[in-house]
Amino acid sequence: MEGSPRGDGDRLCTAAARGDREEVRKLLDAGVDPNATNCFGRTPLQVMMLGSPRVAELLLQRGADPNRPDPSTGCLPAHDAARAGFLETLAALHRAGARLDQPDGRGRLPLDVAAGGPHGAVGRYLRHPPPLPGAGRAAEGAAR
Repeated sequence: MEGSPRGDGDRLCTAAARGDREEVRKLLDAGVDPNATNCFGRTPLQVMMLGSPRVAELLLQRGADPNRPDPSTGCLPAHDAARAGFLETLAALHRAGARLDQPDGRGRLPLDVAAGGPHGAVGRYLRHPPPLPGAGRAAEGAAR
């Protein structure tokens, strides 16, 4: 793909922000880094249309970092998904290794900003997240 790394990051972020999974896939297939930043220093996961869990899954499968804080707010993608109430996107982030116990730049956890409060669907997920695949096997190996 021709273009500057910054331009590539801008294009990938724009596609992610629009929720355009096909364009995101094309750009990733062309070699654009899933952690490339736009002109504001934000990654595709940080600017993506949160109601597009398939875009999140694609970026994560291609190596996007779910634990990279926003450069200006310190928020992680899990904070953004929790705040906006997008449970399916939050679950996709979590399955890919997003830390649900990391504070944002103001010291708040995703549970603290969850849409619907701690007793809504997002809050319930954050209070009792499902075990991650392989987590039980890792615990068994550590116990041996």
